[in-house]
Amino acid sequence: MPAATAVAAKTVVIADDTAFVRDRFKGALQSAGHRVTAVSSANELIAHIRTYTGLVDLVVLDLRLPQSQGVALVRAVRAIEGFTAPIVVFSGTIASADEVRELSALGIAGYINEYSAVQHIVPALAPHLFPDRHNRRSGPRVVLGIPVAYRLGNTIAAALTLNISHGGIAIRTTNPLDAGTAVKVRFRLPGAAKDVDAEGRVAWSDRRMGMGLQFTKVAPADQAGIDDFVRKHFFSNRKA
Repeated sequence: MPAATAVAAKTVVIADDTAFVRDRFKGALQSAGHRVTAVSSANELIAHIRTYTGLVDLVVLDLRLPQSQGVALVRAVRAIEGFTAPIVVFSGTIASADEVRELSALGIAGYINEYSAVQHIVPALAPHLFPDRHNRRSGPRVVLGIPVAYRLGNTIAAALTLNISHGGIAIRTTNPLDAGTAVKVRFRLPGAAKDVDAEGRVAWSDRRMGMGLQFTKVAPADQAGIDDFVRKHFFSNRKA
């Protein structure tokens, strides 16, 4: 067991000026066997990455850190010679949709809500820690734990979601389907009056976490509802 844990361990930097956020993310990742450093300012972050360039596997970043903020902070980190690790941004620190577009151009790997439930932190970051095991979707995703039913032929299974985005949904299950499998899925977004019925294919599959479905057919009204839900919740709880 120790040898397997060592092989899977990754080195993560959590950069946030709020101790509550740093401690929750650090604790969740350390419990999963990862090595974690937490910093609270842009100067600390840049100094750490310069010292350990090439040894950092993932940075989870608050865009409103003291001393440097927003897109300028990401540019400063990306300018560090030899640094190529993915950067995931805390969604609550995004200032506007324009900033999302600028971050996308800089190659941001993804977004995560800093108030995600502790049990969702590691599954949400796993596609960035182990990119060879997952096909990552672009665009904002929202952590969401709601009932979902998926159907393959005459077999219907029930589970809970992990997150949702414009293009798909991740499902927590210990019996994921093989990548490429076509399925039908049904779920109801919080506050919605009716279910969403969609078709999709399995984009990634991991027996420890579940699977990710990429939508292949969604009614226009349902797609609009998904997009509205993601937009509202992705930009909720922003820092001033």
